[in-house]
Amino acid sequence: MAMVCLSDFEAYAKKYLPKIAWDFFAAGADDCSTRDENILAYKRIRFRPRMLRDVSVMDIRTKLLGTEISFPVGIAPTGFHQLAWPDGEKSTARAAKAMNTCYIASTYSTCTLEEISAAAPGGLQWFQLYIHRNRAVSQQLVQRAEALGFQGLVLTADLPYTGKRRDDVRNGFRLPPHMKVKNLEGAFEVCKTSPSFHSLCCLDPSVTWNDIYWLRSLTHLPIIIKGILTKEDAELAVRHGVQGIIVSNHGGRQLDGGPATIDALVEVVEAVQGRVEVYLDGGIRKGSDVLKALALGAKCVFIGRPALWGLAYKGEEGLQEVLRILQDEFRLSMALAGCASVSEIGRHLVQFSKL
Repeated sequence: MAMVCLSDFEAYAKKYLPKIAWDFFAAGADDCSTRDENILAYKRIRFRPRMLRDVSVMDIRTKLLGTEISFPVGIAPTGFHQLAWPDGEKSTARAAKAMNTCYIASTYSTCTLEEISAAAPGGLQWFQLYIHRNRAVSQQLVQRAEALGFQGLVLTADLPYTGKRRDDVRNGFRLPPHMKVKNLEGAFEVCKTSPSFHSLCCLDPSVTWNDIYWLRSLTHLPIIIKGILTKEDAELAVRHGVQGIIVSNHGGRQLDGGPATIDALVEVVEAVQGRVEVYLDGGIRKGSDVLKALALGAKCVFIGRPALWGLAYKGEEGLQEVLRILQDEFRLSMALAGCASVSEIGRHLVQFSKL
């Protein structure tokens, strides 16, 4: 079957992945209102396209903290890629490098940081960190990532506890015995007693803004904070010296009933006033969604579930195809809206529909 758009990959993944894996990737918290709203919110944004603008030569490149990427779409941190494809995160890393974009590797990877780094030498990789109760373990992870050449540290702020994802509870979700959370192997023998992954008893719910100073003391890497949804927290993030903010609601998997990320983006961008770079994840399904996010002030967006669908389809090749489709759609949307380069994209390009 011809893979024409991202929903083709979604349909393939739903059909061919084991139910327990599909349910884990697809899950939202509670009623899944926020998960679904992440996508629906884009439909309320309309373009104000400009005509006769010479779009014969297009430049869709941008920079993440000074490093050039081929277009403003990176791969968000998601766990357990081996559930989608046997090579797991190694395939993800290779696809990101082939497409010259950024891959944020999760603490909960099924490959080690060393394997991920070796799979795509010279690729732009950031490391996503959950702070665990055993701070020494988190410290070692950060220092390992920096030594391996990861170029950014992404602190996830929205998971003091895991959201209630009903299908995972029903399925009694846990990793198959042959898969391991490789970066944490042996670190948490105490957790082996936990009845399911969702007890995640080792995450530290006492983390505060002051822990950013602790992280800063461990590493020279830029710190990007992920999970910000309000102007108050955006202001605190800037004040605590982070270099970037990812506006995210964890794919609607944490607190149900929060804002869609594209709606929260407006508030965060306004609060930040250009002092740090602002990115977004959640609900990106088309190139035109990327254009809307950039028009509202995001420097770059990150895809979570669509990356997993690409892996499920054909590993590294499938994920490259997903990225290529988004890249082509983004380029076309830009041209049809009258922008020849990313620098021409701005708030003037969109309006919120009255619906």
